[in-house]
Amino acid sequence: MALATLLGLAAAQNPSLRGEITVWSWDIAAKALEAVVPSFNKLYPNVKVKVVDLGNQQVFDRGLAGCAAGGVDLPDVYSVENNEAEVFWSRFPNCFTDLSGLGAANLRKDFPEFKWTELTVGNRIYAIPWDSGPVVIFYRRDLYQQAGVDSGRIETWDDFIAAGKRILQATGGKVKMGTIANGQDDEWFRMLANQNACFYFNNQGTAVTVNQPGCVRALDTIKKLVDAGVVAFGGWNEQIQYIKAGTVASAMFGAWYEGTIRTNAPDQSGKWGVYLMPATVKGGVRAANLGGSALAIPASSRNKEAAWAFVKHALATTGGQITMLKEYGLVPSYLPALNDPYVRQPQPYWGNQPIWQVILGTLGKIPPARGTQYFQEARQIMTAIQADFLAGKYKTAKEALDEAARQISRATGLPIGR
Repeated sequence: MALATLLGLAAAQNPSLRGEITVWSWDIAAKALEAVVPSFNKLYPNVKVKVVDLGNQQVFDRGLAGCAAGGVDLPDVYSVENNEAEVFWSRFPNCFTDLSGLGAANLRKDFPEFKWTELTVGNRIYAIPWDSGPVVIFYRRDLYQQAGVDSGRIETWDDFIAAGKRILQATGGKVKMGTIANGQDDEWFRMLANQNACFYFNNQGTAVTVNQPGCVRALDTIKKLVDAGVVAFGGWNEQIQYIKAGTVASAMFGAWYEGTIRTNAPDQSGKWGVYLMPATVKGGVRAANLGGSALAIPASSRNKEAAWAFVKHALATTGGQITMLKEYGLVPSYLPALNDPYVRQPQPYWGNQPIWQVILGTLGKIPPARGTQYFQEARQIMTAIQADFLAGKYKTAKEALDEAARQISRATGLPIGR
C-alpha cells in the first residue's frame, strides 16, 4: 500500500514543467489565485508561481501599455474582466495566445455559454472563464418576517414591489427594499436587461440594441420601483452603509456581493438569506449575470506550457474553483464544481441556507450578453440616460433608450439594430 501511494504521488507530479511564471491580478482575486498555488505545486513541484496584486486599474492600464509596446513587460498569466476583455482582442489581436492550440476547445462544455461570449473571436479562444456574477436577491430574513413577507412567494417584480410596500408600512417608512446607484452606475439596468435577453449590443457585437423590447422592459421596471418608493438611491458606499444600519431589506447584485455583506455586517450573521431575482412576468427568466473575469496568457510569455497548466488547475478543476469559493467567495463558472459537496452545505451566516446551490443553479439559465470593446462608453451614456429618464426628461422608456441608442451609435460607429 505504501509503495502504491508513492507511485501514485509520483505519477501525479510533473517534473518536466519547470521555471517561474508571473500572474497579474487584484485584491481578493489575487489572494484566491495564491490559495491554489500549494495544490498546483503538488502536481508541478518545479514551477514557481509568483502572484502579483497590482490592483484592478493597474492591471488593465499596464496590460494595454504592454500590448501597445508589442508585449513588453507582460506577465505569463493575465487577469481580465469579461466586460473589458474585447478591448484587448479588438485593439491587439496578436497580444494574447490563442488557447485553442493548447486544448482550450475541449473545455467549452465545462463552462456556461454566456461566459464564452466575450472571450472568443471566431475559432480563437483568448481566455478561460474564471469567476462569474449570477444575480440574486440577498435579503434580511428578520425584516421580511416583521412585515409578514414570504420571500418564497416573490416571483415577479410586481411581487417585489408589493413586498417593498409592506416592509415600508411595517417599519414606519424607515426600510427600503433595495438600493439603486442612480446617476452613478446603470448596474440595475444591466441586470434587468440581461434577464430580458437584451444588452447595449447584440451578441455578434455588430449593432446597438439598447432600445429593443427587453431593454425597454428593464428600464420600465426600474421606473416602477422608483415610483413605488420602495428603493433608495445610493452608490457602492451608501449601500453598504444602508446594509449596516438596517435601512434596506434587500440587495440585488452578482453573487460575489455575498462576501461584501458578510464582511461588512458580521453582526447580522444568521439574519440574511438569498432568493432568485424576480421575473418580469410570472414564469419568466429569473437569472442574469453581473461581473466576472477570466485568465489569459500573453503571447510574450516564455513559459506558456507552465502558464497553461496553472490556468487549467485554477479554473478547470473542481478543487481549484471550490478552494477559491470557500476561502474568498469567488463564484465558480466551472460547471462540474456544482456537484461538489461544499455547494450543498448550509452556510451559517446565511441562516444555514445552502446559498451556493441556489446561486450556482442559475448558471445555465443566464442569457449571453456582449460588452464589446465599447462597454465603458455605452455604460457612461446609459448611466446618464437612466438618471434623466427617472428625473422626467423623457416621457417613456422607449424614448429614453432611443436617445441612448443614438448616442452609443455615434460614440462607437456601430449601427442601431432593427
